[in-house]
Amino acid sequence: MRVLFVSTGLATGGAEKQLAGLLALLHGKGVRVGVVSLASPGPVSKEIAAFGIPVWHLGLDHHWRLPLAAVQIVTLARRFRPDVMQGWMYHANLAAHWAARATGWRVPVVWGVRQSLYDIRREKPMTQGVIRLSVRLSAQAAAIVYNAEVARTQHEHIGFASSRGLVIGNGFDAERWQPDAQARLAVRAELGLAADTPLIGIIARYHPMKGHEVFLEAARLLVEEQPNVHFLLAGKGVMEDTPVFAQWLSEYPMLAGCVHLLGERRDIPRLTAALDVASSSSSWGEAFSNAIAEALLCAVPVVATAVGDASAIVGDAGRIVPPGDSQAMARAWRDLLAMDSNARCHLGMMGRDHVRAHFGRDAIVKRYLDLYREMAI
Repeated sequence: MRVLFVSTGLATGGAEKQLAGLLALLHGKGVRVGVVSLASPGPVSKEIAAFGIPVWHLGLDHHWRLPLAAVQIVTLARRFRPDVMQGWMYHANLAAHWAARATGWRVPVVWGVRQSLYDIRREKPMTQGVIRLSVRLSAQAAAIVYNAEVARTQHEHIGFASSRGLVIGNGFDAERWQPDAQARLAVRAELGLAADTPLIGIIARYHPMKGHEVFLEAARLLVEEQPNVHFLLAGKGVMEDTPVFAQWLSEYPMLAGCVHLLGERRDIPRLTAALDVASSSSSWGEAFSNAIAEALLCAVPVVATAVGDASAIVGDAGRIVPPGDSQAMARAWRDLLAMDSNARCHLGMMGRDHVRAHFGRDAIVKRYLDLYREMAI
């Protein structure tokens, strides 16, 4: 069976990393896969190519050129001759849809929706247009795979075909993400902290929807009561010279000594395992937070905002707070830090067991395999 994936891009976001993980497991399981990226090469491109999977980049620099991308995909599809085409994110779904109808044979197209949609007006104007066009065409998709229940509900509310929808959550490698006592010590040493320093963290690229300012305000509130607490922030754009962070550190000098801005890192499992509490402060857009699940696999309790499927992912292994509520986030952190280390460890291990049971990568890959086999018949 041949499956041609069409992705909006292959940067370092959660959707792209999930795609790479899925491809790594599909490859060699009786499935030949190829990948078309609408964008130029990104960091995940090399990772996918290293599996021996062909990757084509269309270098789409403007979204209004989406129909041209579809024409280019037709040429690639005729060469690859897929049994199924899988879109990955909004723009790629449309490009795959148009390309499949122009190939001259009936290729089922599965759409992949990787975000929630609390308010379409928060999206860029071009993306709003793509979403509205997708509503009109959604009944023609062979299936629409959402990675979260909230995402399915919200998209069907605005008109996505409910008869095509199903949910397959993100999948995770419990061997890569696991508790690591040595990481706890090593990361604190790297930051110049004592071994027993409480450390709260957020792993997320800088983007307004990620709510970094909510996190920083909660940090300010907690530091006023507990000045010994430190905060680790890592992700693309999370640097001292990024205006939002520079402004916060300038206005609140008490944060300068306890907030560690690490930027984009390659050792995220190590950083995550070092935390006492992990956080997600997203305000919108998030459907399934990879960072939440990865922290729980490292047996780190989580405080997350009630965005996307955060409640279902966290279960009883942390706290869920309202989006944008810095005071609630600070209180939740305080509650978790007040636990003795054994109780917090028990909470974290509950989270690890929960994620392994519900979002293990093998079970998730099997669901995609079953879907493709059904579509290809």
